[in-house]
Amino acid sequence: MIKITKPGLLTSVQDLGRYGYQKFGVIASGVMDQTAHRIANLLVGNDENAATLELTLLGPDMEFEKDALISICGGDLSPKIDGNSVKLWRPVFVRAGSKLKFGGCKTGCRAYLAVAGGYTVNDVMESKSTYVRAGIGGFNGRALLADDVLEIGKSSELSQQIASLLADQSEEEKFAQVTWSIASEFMTLSESKPKARVIKGRQYDWFTKESQIKFFSEPFEITSKSDRMGYRLKGSKLELENEQEMLSEAVTFGTVQVPSEGNPIILLADRQTTGGYPKIGQIASVDHSLMAQLKPGDKVSFVEITHEEAQKLYLHREDQIQQLKQGIALKIKQQSK
Repeated sequence: MIKITKPGLLTSVQDLGRYGYQKFGVIASGVMDQTAHRIANLLVGNDENAATLELTLLGPDMEFEKDALISICGGDLSPKIDGNSVKLWRPVFVRAGSKLKFGGCKTGCRAYLAVAGGYTVNDVMESKSTYVRAGIGGFNGRALLADDVLEIGKSSELSQQIASLLADQSEEEKFAQVTWSIASEFMTLSESKPKARVIKGRQYDWFTKESQIKFFSEPFEITSKSDRMGYRLKGSKLELENEQEMLSEAVTFGTVQVPSEGNPIILLADRQTTGGYPKIGQIASVDHSLMAQLKPGDKVSFVEITHEEAQKLYLHREDQIQQLKQGIALKIKQQSK
């Protein structure tokens, strides 16, 4: 069990999302950074869709009431166990009684805390994801609060092997972590001048030539009016060639809509199911994690790619993750001999 002693800014239970119900108006939700979430689970021997804790900007404080195998991926929120720094992107064995605390946000925006066995919260419409506005999923349909206690599920055979290896390495220390880490190419932290790859949207041709050029040549700043539903951007005003009415259409993670005032909105995990604003672009799925790690005040530029290029990038990333999954299992098998 894990007891929350301080909740942080926004800490919630999330998985890969609640799919199959958007036709009923139920949003997908799920983690903002799927790559960090999936890798955090793989590092502790979980299924990729097992629930993790999504920590935003200011992480929580917690106490482990039982031994646990964890990993922290995504943004660097300065994690420490009993005052000692914890490294990201690797398995960490934590002994009962240890206290994990997070400090200032060094890089990125969101971190993902996976525990071997996952968090045992009830499924709602086949997902453990928290949708705070509707009060469903996760831990009682809300962000975590002080004194909440999270139950941990049964760990896999691989999880037990990893935990056993680390427990044997250091019997006296409060925690132990492996010396290896994943390749840096997986680390979804924002660059100083991030560029997101974008496919032209269905209404791209509705915009003036000047607006089209500005969209792909000038940076846009993420404003404070941003959340898990979407990022509101500030930059050059994007205008339509002619005012047109449109019916609401399906939207997805990364859809870039432009309302009448001309400032784009990037739809994210807690997006609505349909949207009625013209769509100038669609951020390629391979860069969704990049967007998830941006925060208010950060600037982002857009680079045009084709649908075919986006598909190839997606398939390449999926191949990399599957190779990583196999590599982790092989690494543990070798060390267990």
